[in-house]
Amino acid sequence: MRTTEEAEGFDGEASNTSMISGASSPYQPTTEPVHSRNVLGGIRCDMEYLKSYFGILKVVEVVLSLIGFICIETIMMCSPCGGVYFFEFVSCSAFVVTGVLLIIFSLNLHTKVLQVNWSLTDLVNTAASTFFFFLSSLVLACINHNTGAEIAAVIFGFLVTGVYGVNTFLAVRRWRRGNGCQGAAPTSEYMRARTASRGEMEARPELA
Repeated sequence: MRTTEEAEGFDGEASNTSMISGASSPYQPTTEPVHSRNVLGGIRCDMEYLKSYFGILKVVEVVLSLIGFICIETIMMCSPCGGVYFFEFVSCSAFVVTGVLLIIFSLNLHTKVLQVNWSLTDLVNTAASTFFFFLSSLVLACINHNTGAEIAAVIFGFLVTGVYGVNTFLAVRRWRRGNGCQGAAPTSEYMRARTASRGEMEARPELA
């Protein structure tokens, strides 16, 4: 009987000792969730952007630039070739740059790189594409051999110029609105801080 009581006492002491050592041990079990290290896990297609004015304009610009580039690439012989090469360079560059921006905006990658002013970047791209597409289309319209590929390239060049022009107008409005909001925020915070400081001075005249 005594042996049983001693064994129970020893078990109780052992359990208490293990609880104390477990509480003081630096290696405690954790229930914190293990975060995935996959960086691309948060990337998703933003359908709202693709349905917006900017998304639709970007898609149209990419398609028309590609069609214009294909048309100019079908020309086998030209003399002089300056207008053809100029239009080829402009259409290819606009297709690549606008396509990259479309991917960045549609996948919300711009939210992960906050150091870049994406509104200004989009504005510069659309304004430059408008100017150079208009210039290259005008040069190709004046210097061509009246072939079907050249005429088609000129038509699509002026069409994409109009689309880029609309996008530039909307981008300017968005950029101005964004700058206005950024400028108004510090001003409002300054006025709130000044009002709070004035209220504190009135509540505590000894600070004056």
